[in-house]
Amino acid sequence: MTHPFLDLPPLTAARFAAIERRVAALLATGQDVVITQGEALLPLEGCIRSGARPGSTALNVVTGPYGQTFGNWLRDCGAQVVDLTVPFHTAVTADQVAEALAEHPEIDFVSLVHAEAATGNTNPVAEIGEVVRAHGALFMLDAVASVGAEPLLPDAWGVDLCVIGAQKAMGGPAGVSAVSVSGRAWERFAANPAAPRRSYLSLLDWKERWIDAGRTALPHAPAQLEMLGLEACLERIEEDGADTVMARHAAAAAATRAGAVALGGGLEPYVHEARDAAPVATTLRAPAGTDAAALVARALEIEPSLPLVAGGGALAKEMIRVNHYGADATRHAVLTSLAAVGAALNGAGRRVDFDAARHAVAETSPGL
Repeated sequence: MTHPFLDLPPLTAARFAAIERRVAALLATGQDVVITQGEALLPLEGCIRSGARPGSTALNVVTGPYGQTFGNWLRDCGAQVVDLTVPFHTAVTADQVAEALAEHPEIDFVSLVHAEAATGNTNPVAEIGEVVRAHGALFMLDAVASVGAEPLLPDAWGVDLCVIGAQKAMGGPAGVSAVSVSGRAWERFAANPAAPRRSYLSLLDWKERWIDAGRTALPHAPAQLEMLGLEACLERIEEDGADTVMARHAAAAAATRAGAVALGGGLEPYVHEARDAAPVATTLRAPAGTDAAALVARALEIEPSLPLVAGGGALAKEMIRVNHYGADATRHAVLTSLAAVGAALNGAGRRVDFDAARHAVAETSPGL
């Protein structure tokens, strides 16, 4: 018996290359794009292990948990690491990056997360890119959470390595990702004797066996379902228009922030300034004396399908995250999430005003 998800014909090299071209168009990049057959941690680790080595010095900007992970990988590669850590309720500034580069002129690699969905902040990549480009360091950007939710222009911003994933604002599967690679990044990789070769982490293998060979024969069998999912995401964004998709995410973020403030009960935005808040997810600080994880658990008892999670690790007791991305970048998702959180707060003895929250959502994002 045939099944539409199981009995699939092989994905041809031509179709794979066509999907790569559509990713490049989404990123407005003329750089090489490699679609990697795994979650975005695969190309992120591949970029670091290819670009960092003993004797190199990396500036690792930490605005959330992924920045911490990058620092661990960089050290494991033997690089000297300068961590620039800012409070998770804010964003790093270009001036802070410039100061770190001036203090450490030997820095030749910079790693940054664009939007930290886990903490709800987003960083000013365009301004930071100018500083990094003037310094001459290789610039790696984790744009997994930002792609599709806010502007992302790796070429214009001087990004050498831009990693994206399909699972957030693009609304697709987690098992496929992509990276754009600049010419000087390829040169750095090729000059690094420690860069992965004949390895699933190897981007150089893809360059030699796929890109340089004319994209006629795939190095290995692609993940068909994930590739078809990525293709469908790109098609949907192209049909709706990238600006429309980004506007929907921005509206959902503004509505969630305004609605949470109006809801009351001691709930506050975790990211202090709206300009630093990511459009992909809104993080909220649970009221003093309450447990965020317990509040989220109560809210999900009301509606299990809501895009609500508690913060990870040490943030579990204080942070509530509303993941209004992809299919959940809607007024309905925002309102139902706030209603469930409000009910959980009410059950914890906190007075809330859902009518005020509903009004704030409507006023803030009439087009959502």
